[in-house]
Amino acid sequence: MRVLIVEDDPILADGLAVGLKLHGINAEVVGSCADGRHALVAGLFDAIVLDVMLPDGSGLDLLARLREAGETRPVLVLTALDESRDRIAGLDRGADDYLGKPFDLGELAARLRAIARRGQGRAAATIAAAGLVLDPASHSVARDGLAIEVTRREFAILRALAERPGVIFSRPDLEERLYGWQEDIESNAIEVHIHNLRQKLGRDLIETMRGLGYRLRRGP
Repeated sequence: MRVLIVEDDPILADGLAVGLKLHGINAEVVGSCADGRHALVAGLFDAIVLDVMLPDGSGLDLLARLREAGETRPVLVLTALDESRDRIAGLDRGADDYLGKPFDLGELAARLRAIARRGQGRAAATIAAAGLVLDPASHSVARDGLAIEVTRREFAILRALAERPGVIFSRPDLEERLYGWQEDIESNAIEVHIHNLRQKLGRDLIETMRGLGYRLRRGP
């Protein structure tokens, strides 16, 4: 799962990014409304974490403009704990959830998983496809009832494929879900992760579409 954090406090923003990574959520950080708009055009994000007070305007105004422009990705608004008017305004302008400061990182991660799940039209907390069951909360994977140990990045690839079985993901698409803007990426990193997943899950689940990318096969 990959989220965009729009927060101008660098200490808080960096803490959020580091803390969310421990929960298996890859976060990118920007500090203004303008940078947030640019990031959403350029990046693949499953959800947005939006602060209300930003140096170049209101996060709520940004949210309203995004919704008017057709932006459908789920948004969680961060508010001051006692500012109920901000929470009401955020929900009325298109927010999917809110969280008051200070907050628990575990709760933030859980709320992000919930709004992302709703945004994908899923009711269940787990993801089921092609005989696999993935639990984003625990990062656990099972195939036909048998638990399979995977790494954080292997889980991220498998989650992307399982959320949209049959859809082809290019290598750049998968790299963007796994790595931050400042991280170095080895040229064969995705191939290595796919190879390891096939070793653990069997070679029949993840199909290589030559010249295009990878997909999870449909069906059981």
